[in-house]
Amino acid sequence: MASFLRARQAGVQNDLSSAITPGMFAAEVLARYGINSQISSLAYDPVQSLLAVGTAASQYGPPKIYVFGAQRVVRTFTPQSSTSSSAAAAAATTSLLASTQPPPAIRHLAFVANRLISVDSRNQLAVWDLQSQVADDTKPAARTTYGRVACVTTDPGLDWVFVGLQQSGGEVFAYDLDRERPAAGFRLPCFWSARPGPGGARPAGLGLGPSLVALKLHPRDIGKMLIAYDKGAVIYSFKQNTVERWFEYVLPAGAPGGDGLSVDKERRPKLVQATWHPTGTFVLTAHEDGSLVFWDPKDGRVVAARTLYRTRVNEAAKPGAAATHAPHAPLAPLGPIKWCCKASNPDDTALLIAGGQAADDPDQGLTFLDLGPTPIYATSSWEILTNHFEAKQRLTLPLPPGAQAADYCLVPRSSPFYDGAQDPIAVLVLLTSGELLTLSFPSGYPITPTNMLHPSLSFVHPFVHKVNVCAMSRERWLSFVETRNKGDPILQGGGPAPRRRAAPGRREQRNIVQVAHADGTVRVWDLGFDDDIENPHQLQVDVARALGRFEDVSVTSLAMAPATGEMAAGTAKGELVVWRWGPNRLYGQAGDEPPPAAEEKKPGGLTGIADRAEPSLKDGLQPLVLYEAPAPGGAAASVVAVSDVGFVAVGFESGALAILDLRGPSVMFQAATAAEFAGKSKEEKRSSFLRGGSSKGPAAKEFPTAIEFGVLTLDGDGYSSIACFVGTNLGHVATLKILPSGAGGYTAQPAGVAKCGGDKVVAICPVNADTGKPALATGLAVAGLREGRQVHGVLVVATQTEARIFKPATAKGASRSFDDQLCDTARVVEVPGSASGATALVAVFGDRTARAYALPSLKELGRVSLPILDAARTTAAVLSPAGDLLAWTGPSELAVLPLWSGANGGRPPASGGLADELINPELTLPPRPTISNLQWMTGTQYISPTDLDLLIGGEDRPPSKRMLAAAAAERRGVQQGQGPGPAGQQEGWGSYLGRQIQERAERLTMVDDAMSKLQETSQGWADEVNKFVKKQKRDAVLGSVKKGLF
Repeated sequence: MASFLRARQAGVQNDLSSAITPGMFAAEVLARYGINSQISSLAYDPVQSLLAVGTAASQYGPPKIYVFGAQRVVRTFTPQSSTSSSAAAAAATTSLLASTQPPPAIRHLAFVANRLISVDSRNQLAVWDLQSQVADDTKPAARTTYGRVACVTTDPGLDWVFVGLQQSGGEVFAYDLDRERPAAGFRLPCFWSARPGPGGARPAGLGLGPSLVALKLHPRDIGKMLIAYDKGAVIYSFKQNTVERWFEYVLPAGAPGGDGLSVDKERRPKLVQATWHPTGTFVLTAHEDGSLVFWDPKDGRVVAARTLYRTRVNEAAKPGAAATHAPHAPLAPLGPIKWCCKASNPDDTALLIAGGQAADDPDQGLTFLDLGPTPIYATSSWEILTNHFEAKQRLTLPLPPGAQAADYCLVPRSSPFYDGAQDPIAVLVLLTSGELLTLSFPSGYPITPTNMLHPSLSFVHPFVHKVNVCAMSRERWLSFVETRNKGDPILQGGGPAPRRRAAPGRREQRNIVQVAHADGTVRVWDLGFDDDIENPHQLQVDVARALGRFEDVSVTSLAMAPATGEMAAGTAKGELVVWRWGPNRLYGQAGDEPPPAAEEKKPGGLTGIADRAEPSLKDGLQPLVLYEAPAPGGAAASVVAVSDVGFVAVGFESGALAILDLRGPSVMFQAATAAEFAGKSKEEKRSSFLRGGSSKGPAAKEFPTAIEFGVLTLDGDGYSSIACFVGTNLGHVATLKILPSGAGGYTAQPAGVAKCGGDKVVAICPVNADTGKPALATGLAVAGLREGRQVHGVLVVATQTEARIFKPATAKGASRSFDDQLCDTARVVEVPGSASGATALVAVFGDRTARAYALPSLKELGRVSLPILDAARTTAAVLSPAGDLLAWTGPSELAVLPLWSGANGGRPPASGGLADELINPELTLPPRPTISNLQWMTGTQYISPTDLDLLIGGEDRPPSKRMLAAAAAERRGVQQGQGPGPAGQQEGWGSYLGRQIQERAERLTMVDDAMSKLQETSQGWADEVNKFVKKQKRDAVLGSVKKGLF
């Protein structure tokens, strides 16, 4: 009965929700965009052009691994903690310590061939097969758990992962990627604990033992590995199974060191980082006092020691000399260090250093030390080598003010070797806040992630402040492809899985999302319906540039016209910027800096800002006009609406309202306070008169919270007109009638106010009472006004506590209260797939539920629970006209949930259970760098990957896939007459390995014989020279004697 009475009171004769059946209102997760939690690790594969991102566990979900490729290609891996009976038994014991332990996180990621290696904070090493397209990405190809893992190192061309532990002072183990199991016979003890001293073994001290800090394979000679402890470093030789060199940084008394503290005594600063020179010519160790120490790996001597600011910090001042190293501000702890090199010349190097800067340094960021070409070691003096590390120049790759780098990942052009630091073109910086920043290398210019990285990465590049969505026609969106000067995308690998085609109705109307970021950038792109997105490119506008300032820019409201593509953004400072699609008339003419903002503000006025277009943008969304809130101004823009017929409305938290006509552009209506356009409804005026105008207290400040443009017939009119409906935080809905003026423009006049409860209005939806379709101000509807067409419509208004249907401007209509929860967002949507185009009111509540209500009876049709939503951000959720909910599931993750998924009886998997493809088998790993001829001639023994497999895995290790591939290639060459051995015979692995060793020994013997012959020839030549010199001396003496006698 209540539903029947509401329908009669609303003035709607038809049941607009009659085609909706039970079970149609159901939710499912269509897609997720963003990152579920804070990023903890990064890795880049230049061969396949993929980026891996690891996160830490939080209240929003477990740790995850994202692998991003070109455009929308992405795979998500979720490591599952290994469980056992012993772990279950220990659960009660560890429960007291759980609160003090850090949450699980992905600590290390590395690409090895077509595999991804991950190590989490629970010391679990997992191997993920990137070639598999199985949609279930929770089960790795292999995994194992070690003790407390200190560090990990891998090589793209090897089948081994070296894992350093904290137990026993730092033991090192190896994991066999090919066999997918730990190497049984390989274990390196803590060498530093047994370091020989001047009189033999050094006794252990009373303090803690050495801790493992870093593991680094030699960039060229894989037979050597740099093992760094907090007390020093060693070079371990696989072929000799012993330590070749020891490195301990000792500062003598009088040497300033990195921090200039305790200069009067000897110090041994702890080691925090270690790495190789790209060719292995030097070793770098970084210490906690800020020192960067360069070592000669041949004899273990210090070549140079410096900080980011000073050189020769390891040298004590001479007696009587004045101190030249004055104490300075404290240095930040040193972070990751990469020794970069050029592709054409690996000896032309530079250092990229995170941390180590003084606290009072105005230029905070990553430090780039350009060392230049490395001097030839064999022909350079010690002084030349020392001066080389004073660096040609020092640059700073700037970071945002107050930001600090937690980690970074270089983006090499092509080579995965040299520790991923050969010929980098960009660097991805992970800030301590969890945000990402992309900089060009080595110039340090910011690189926008728009069309360079996956849209999910843009959610932390930087964080998102505001999200809005509109339904745009497919044809219109396909025409929105901006032309911008930019480089090639950073991620180009992978390929999308086959997708199904969306339903015809949904395919023609695309969900276009507008995302505003913390740096004032707004990106626009197609969310899709889990189908093939025909235009996956993103659009970008720069709010800061349009405003003429780059500080304190925060977007608080967004709107976009579905048909025209005009977009508007309101800021926290009370400004409104409008963009329009078109060419940039200043393309290629303007500089990088925008024209300065006008010194004189124009409260309530318009400013043309076409000259503030981005100089690199040729075609796209161009800035059109800037509007500033009327005096006193400064209040944030609370709501913005853009119509398809050239009208823009903006409301401010000060209570001001303005309606712009973009045809001029001009301000067609302006009110400084809500009282000028809202006022009181008839019921409130009558109630106030009966109470005698008394007031119980100061009135709350009223301001707009929802705005919509519509075309319909207002109550009491005999014609339809364009109207602007404004809802406020006090439950008022004001109607402003927009009429043509004599000058060819338009004017807006208040037509009345309706009272809808006493709470914030969250949604205003004009609806055609006959069809249930939206009665919006579209070009077709406005054109119909000239022909005298009438649209019999009503307003469906949702506040935090009730839903109301009434005929504007002042009719009371029918209402239904939300008794138990506050409504955060609502919208009238059309049920997809319904034959008669049924519509319903959908509302999302603070208890993380969504509910559907019939029109006009407002009867509840269904309710779904949405436990994945972030309860603290349900007010930021938005509903699309297609009935899709965009809601936050975490600080930086947005879920797309169709709320009418039951209308089609459930959807089959879009890709048939297959995930996106990541690996292109045609892209192969380039040859690994190896030792030079000079190094080989001076005694460095070449160790091949096959030799290393034999040294680590032992003779009993079955041949790896790489070995079998090499043997097969050898057999093919033999059969084709390109190698030794009888043609047509099948050579076993043992015979193949024995023959390889024999041939290698023969080649070494031949070289040895050649060197012996060279020595004999050289000795014979020297003897002949000596004989010739003696003969000349004898002839000279005899000649002088004869000359004296005769």
